[in-house]
Order: sequence, then C-alpha cells, then structure tokens
Amino acid sequence: MIKQLAHVCFKSDAPEALIEFYGDKLGLPQKFAMNLDNGTPFGWYFELGETTFIEIFDKAGAAQMWGGSMDPLENGEGARYQHFCIQVKDIEDMRIDLLRKGVEVTECVVGLDHSIQCWIKDPDGNSIELMEYTDKSMQF
Repeated sequence: MIKQLAHVCFKSDAPEALIEFYGDKLGLPQKFAMNLDNGTPFGWYFELGETTFIEIFDKAGAAQMWGGSMDPLENGEGARYQHFCIQVKDIEDMRIDLLRKGVEVTECVVGLDHSIQCWIKDPDGNSIELMEYTDKSMQF
C-alpha cells in the first residue's frame, strides 16, 4: 500500500550549486550525506517535511559507485519530468525572502485548483512550484 512520496532524486554535474540552493536558499535541512568508499560525499538528502526528501547525487560520483553514466537518456529511459511542488505557508513572505537571496520567483497567482502558487527553478533548471493551500483549494 502506498503511503506517500518518499523523495525526488536529481543527478547533477554541479551538485554544489544544488546543495547551496536547497540548503541555503530554500532553507531545507540536510539530513545526511552518502560517501564513496574513499569517504568522498557524492549524495545528499535534504528534508522536505516529515519523511519526504530531495536527494541529490553528483553524477560522476554516482557513476563511480554504481557504474554507468547515471544519465537516464543515455540509458534509454524516458525523461518526462515536468515539475515538483512544495507546499509552503506564508507564500508571499517566502517569495520576498527568496528574492532577497537572489532566487528568481514568479508573481503569486491563484491556480485553477484555487491554491496560491508561484514558480522557481533550481540551478540545474528544474522547475519547482511553491503552493499555499487556501480554504477553497480543490485538494481538500
């Protein structure tokens, strides 16, 4: 039986930029890191709510650990990722804070589901929707 989303995984050629973005700019706490046999970190988990995480892998380190290119397109897998959404509270305050930190953020709008949303991108260009539910949100 499915309980909830456990994590979203990104493989990057520039993991340091993603670590700074998700850790420093979005303020997600780092839960743990995974190391290669020589002790070099190559994977990081950031908390995104109770037991939901964003997982970041250095592509070269992941290939060293498990072999292969770690590129889904090179492995014949489809790439249909569109975006993921983070539920927030006080979305306008968060938007202002992100702008102060140099993150480009769209204006907040009410979506078709009656929730307030705005959009950002991480340093690799992955789209992220920030959403604040309202008392009219269709999710409820």
